[in-house]
Amino acid sequence: MKTRFLRAAIVAIGLLGLLELPYVASAQPVAVPETWGGGFWTRERLTGSWGGFRDELGKKGVVFDADMLLTPQGVLSGGRDTRGDLWGNAEYTLNVDTQKLGLWPGGFLKIYAMSSFGDSVNQAAGVIIPLNTATLLPELDHPTTALLNATFTQFLHPKFGLFAGKVYTLDADANEFADDFHTKFLNMGLDINPVGALFPVSAYGGGLVVLPWEGAVLAASVLDPSGTPTNNDITQAFKDGVLVTGEGRFTIKPFGLVGHQLIGFGWSDKQRVSLEQDPTNLARLFLTSKFPRLEDPGPLLERMLARFFPQLLVPTQPINTVHDTWTIYYNFDQFVWSPAADPTRGIGVFFRFGVSDGVANPIKYAYNVGIGGKGAIPGRPRDTFGIGWSRIDFSDKFAPFFGKELGLGLDHSNVVEMYYNVSVTRWLNATLDLQIIDPGLKKTLDSSGELKNVDTAVVAGLRLYMRF
Repeated sequence: MKTRFLRAAIVAIGLLGLLELPYVASAQPVAVPETWGGGFWTRERLTGSWGGFRDELGKKGVVFDADMLLTPQGVLSGGRDTRGDLWGNAEYTLNVDTQKLGLWPGGFLKIYAMSSFGDSVNQAAGVIIPLNTATLLPELDHPTTALLNATFTQFLHPKFGLFAGKVYTLDADANEFADDFHTKFLNMGLDINPVGALFPVSAYGGGLVVLPWEGAVLAASVLDPSGTPTNNDITQAFKDGVLVTGEGRFTIKPFGLVGHQLIGFGWSDKQRVSLEQDPTNLARLFLTSKFPRLEDPGPLLERMLARFFPQLLVPTQPINTVHDTWTIYYNFDQFVWSPAADPTRGIGVFFRFGVSDGVANPIKYAYNVGIGGKGAIPGRPRDTFGIGWSRIDFSDKFAPFFGKELGLGLDHSNVVEMYYNVSVTRWLNATLDLQIIDPGLKKTLDSSGELKNVDTAVVAGLRLYMRF
């Protein structure tokens, strides 16, 4: 383990000058308003200043937030089943600035935990890419409570710092118009780059942060590739190898309009089950392989094997494995119009692209593109809206047997999503959301065990985001 960790750390340091992790967002001073209090419709948080106590804590660098996200969604047509469900997330966040607390300069602690409840409509819609990123947390479609982030960052210089702890990875792949399921797109194909299907949602690790000039953040990290939100046993970290990740995000201002360019990568030496298998190993493949950010088609595919090809349930060959995986991704966002007085508002465009090895990772290519708006409507400075298209191209090694013999597809999926998010108050947002989904898995089993088509799904949803 020590040899693997050292090798990965050397790679990370070597790439530091080129790449950045937005985990640095956990290492910045948290904005504290003049007061958390005020009128019911204007205060920053529903519960106000707690009689002034919250304001005093903020001045000392201690900020605690409790938030609630509710996302009822319903499959109106298509998919596997037309039904509706409610998924909810309760979030708890603590930020501490050691300098403001009177201790030492440059230290930042962030703790982020979450409880989830309810049911999702991911299975009803027949999707592999979750249609609500919030259902990933803390565990996909499984209500639970877990610690997602517990990191401490220490800046040794205004432009250089180190961080370590349990790292929440969905902060990566930042985009001005498509990166936050609380107030922007819900579908994971538009919220983050799905090509990172093998990345853990939360994992122990550490890394470096460099801020070379204004508008640029460079960093690299080494994470446990098998980390999960519910596993807090640090003694198990890195037993399967390492995951080296990095990103680089740079601010640009063509014609005075703000935009960003981002490039990122992930590489791991964890041994994984290859998608290239003898047909008799298909059941073992889908029982063994779990993709942290994707719906699991394994149980359905195993039932199909049992129904149509029971002879393939008995393996005759050793299972194939691979000893490393890699992913590269890119995104940009660019305002095309902003009001003269506020460059952070306006209308803009965004684009993502990602590619993986396609051997252990079922997603070979991922794309999304769209239009977003922030405070673009007069009199509505905090509203957001967007329309976007996402396409996923699955690896041609991802169960080609099923595509050929049963016509299940498993070659690509598409989604179009549009939303409008209303800032009712500073502490309450309400969103209308509509998704049209061409699923990757084109057939399913009906109650009699026969194949039936999975048609294009139309999914409508609401979202309430409350900050207490």
